[in-house]
Amino acid sequence: MEMGPVLSIRTPATSEGSSGEVYLVGTGPGDPDLLTVRACRLMQHADVVLYDHLVSDEILNLLPALIERIYVGKQRNNHALRQEQINQRMVDLARSGKRVLRLKGGDPFVFGRGGEEIESLAQAGIRFEVVPGITAALGVAAYAGIPLTHRNHAQACTFVTGQLKDGSMNLDWPALARPNQTLVVYMGLLGLSVLCGKLVENGRSPATPAAVIQQGTTSAQRVIAGTLTTLPALVDEAGLQPPTLIVIGEVVRLREKLNWFEAKRNLA
Repeated sequence: MEMGPVLSIRTPATSEGSSGEVYLVGTGPGDPDLLTVRACRLMQHADVVLYDHLVSDEILNLLPALIERIYVGKQRNNHALRQEQINQRMVDLARSGKRVLRLKGGDPFVFGRGGEEIESLAQAGIRFEVVPGITAALGVAAYAGIPLTHRNHAQACTFVTGQLKDGSMNLDWPALARPNQTLVVYMGLLGLSVLCGKLVENGRSPATPAAVIQQGTTSAQRVIAGTLTTLPALVDEAGLQPPTLIVIGEVVRLREKLNWFEAKRNLA
């Protein structure tokens, strides 16, 4: 039987006595099969790992057993370390000659504070590399059977965060309420009622389909779908908890016939 080409996994090159380096790696939305080849390669050859709350156990289990692990996760009102402390920890470890792996859920540059972290590294003169990951909007929507764009339903897609730095949800509501677009909201679960109300207040139809996906791409994935009017009560009744992603728009209707992941899970 003829074999296909073998994937070569190269180790990162280092020189004896060289200063350390930081690898800022996106781990995707949770399913370890969605890791990039580059992420898998770096995970096997780091000296120390700093990881977030959204990095799944399945992904952490891929790390070598003896690698030093430091939890730096942030949840609402519960931060293991402040962002400034995380930045300084990476600088200190790299200056001590360590190859530092900074694991972040999703993609580091999509609501992941990756830009803030590498600004600190650049200012300190630390070498770094950024490895993109599949952001939650893409991975979670795909596993929920919701295409983010569709010629018949949505000609644009907007990503927003439901939790600004000051804790408010002061967004451009008229722009977000425009029709023929899909709205994807990160970190918006606690403000879901406000979100839905503001969109309707600014002209979006109350009957607009909307869904909340909890722990998307994992075996614990749950999807609650409704409309801007009904979704908050449905989510409260279901008792959903972070991490979640909110998708709003006509494309949510397609989920009924495109939810391949749940169909596959039901057959297992």
